[in-house]
Amino acid sequence: MQLELRHLEAVRRIAEAGSLGRAAGQLGVSQPALSAQLRRIEQATGGELFVRGRLGVEPTPLGEFVLSVARRVLGEMDALTAGTRAAAPHPVLRVGCIQLVLVDRLFACLEEEFPGHEIDIAIEHSAITLTRMLGAGQYDAIFYGELADHEVKLPDGVSARTLIPKEPSCVRLSAAHPLAGQEQIELADLAGETWTTLTDDGDGGPEAMADACRRAGFTPTLRYRIADRKMRWELIAAGRAVSLCQPASPFVEGTVLRPLAGDPLTGRIRLAWNRAAVSERRAGLLHRAAARAYLDSIPDNTFYRAWWEAHPELHPVLD
Repeated sequence: MQLELRHLEAVRRIAEAGSLGRAAGQLGVSQPALSAQLRRIEQATGGELFVRGRLGVEPTPLGEFVLSVARRVLGEMDALTAGTRAAAPHPVLRVGCIQLVLVDRLFACLEEEFPGHEIDIAIEHSAITLTRMLGAGQYDAIFYGELADHEVKLPDGVSARTLIPKEPSCVRLSAAHPLAGQEQIELADLAGETWTTLTDDGDGGPEAMADACRRAGFTPTLRYRIADRKMRWELIAAGRAVSLCQPASPFVEGTVLRPLAGDPLTGRIRLAWNRAAVSERRAGLLHRAAARAYLDSIPDNTFYRAWWEAHPELHPVLD
């Protein structure tokens, strides 16, 4: 087998994450799939690249060598991508995003704010991946979420602006769930539930959820990490799990969305852009497009519409 860029990226991600599980989540693959890929990479390189240490997986001497080459090659490819794009006469506006509610309406709003531009929107499963690609020039701008006090580290050459400073978390559960008839749910009443979440996306979500549950008196059972939104919804509709979600999330047949009493967990949505590719004026247009996309989703949820109207200090300014 010949090594490809995706193999070098896997090696780098495992080393940076210190865990096959976390690396798999950031890459949007299962841990068994990443383990199998690592074995093939080790066969191609002629030896073991990682060993389990006290703080997780650590590179062997051979792994250190492969990792140093991987970082150099991937860095040069990032520079090549950014350089060729900068030289293009009509560059595409490239936007990266994690799976936020506003994504469903974002493309139409961007088309209105950037008439005549070709727009490319890509969904990533990890805020860490988004920020790295933004810093490398592979995205012009990104939209991502942060939960509780967690802050996503941004690379040099990047500016950021908060789009939505605070939104409450809701819980999605089966329409047949015993708590489905309540207007709001105490987090403590979900102590016996099995939870599903996204793969580890770097927004602090699983950690923040665990902290909120501990404050409510229990440790959550997090059994499913699933990147595919439709698959998560089917799991919830079947009554096999519950999940935290954004309050303006869409209606899903077989499930209900209920607010958590007392707002035990809140998040925010941010825009970040590469200053080499996006001017302050264009960043303002990106912000306005995303704000419009977000506001368009609010009327779909009766609870959140009332909560939002009661918090005018959080409303984005459409300048």
